[in-house]
Amino acid sequence: MTALAGGVMPLSPVTPAAQAQAGEALPLPGFWDPRRRPERPDLSRVTQIRFLTEVDYPPFNYAGPDGHPAGFNVDLARLICEELRVTCTVQMRRFDTLIPALNENRGEAIIASIAVTEESRKVLDFSDPYYRVPARFAAQRDSALVNLRPELVEGKKIGVVAGGAHEAYLKTLFTEAQPVPYPSVEAAREALRRNQVDYVFGDGISLSFWLNGTDSGGCCTFAGGAFFESRYFGEGVGIAVKRGNDTLRLAFNWALFRLWEKGRFTDLWLRYFPVSPF
Repeated sequence: MTALAGGVMPLSPVTPAAQAQAGEALPLPGFWDPRRRPERPDLSRVTQIRFLTEVDYPPFNYAGPDGHPAGFNVDLARLICEELRVTCTVQMRRFDTLIPALNENRGEAIIASIAVTEESRKVLDFSDPYYRVPARFAAQRDSALVNLRPELVEGKKIGVVAGGAHEAYLKTLFTEAQPVPYPSVEAAREALRRNQVDYVFGDGISLSFWLNGTDSGGCCTFAGGAFFESRYFGEGVGIAVKRGNDTLRLAFNWALFRLWEKGRFTDLWLRYFPVSPF
């Protein structure tokens, strides 16, 4: 149920309205090309959409205080339904039961941070990605660099989870750095907090929560920009539908683009991710 991400390139531009609302200095997600405007498909035969989501993967999906589905994915599903003007429901299930439930016609779509991969595309079709997880460096506040290139970290110790995509990426592109493998994300971050490594390299979304949380003790901040490389970090996260359900897949593409164009996607993102992982 990971949500790993897309290419060594800047994100597509955010809308001017969203930039004005959030401030020019804050990097914002924008995964849609404004020149490629999707068409709204005919939904006359679609009477309702039953979304399936996972039980416990905060802040994306979880049970709220009243026991009802909550989280970024759930709120996005509701916005999509408003945009499509279709009645929707959201049902929580264990992650391992989501695809079987979809195939048994217990729902029409899964919105549960499923990564779009070669394997997942064998059993599901996906909307356009609605978020990607960048790889980011973090460093002690007094040593963080704005521009971080391979030659600038020559000889530097970089904490990373052993055997993962981030370690492989470092070894391939940051060949003069010194990767220091740790058994867990928590161990790598603690090494940075204690100044035992110069940087940590990992999942930008989870790093953003750590940097803004109590466990970091305010020690650190992001260094450099976001890295997107589909070969290492995946293609992004999309809304899953049954193979061949082009009507819903295209409808979601249209609704997601409209929500981003109107700034509603950005507003929702900032509500859940006040420290930008980008």
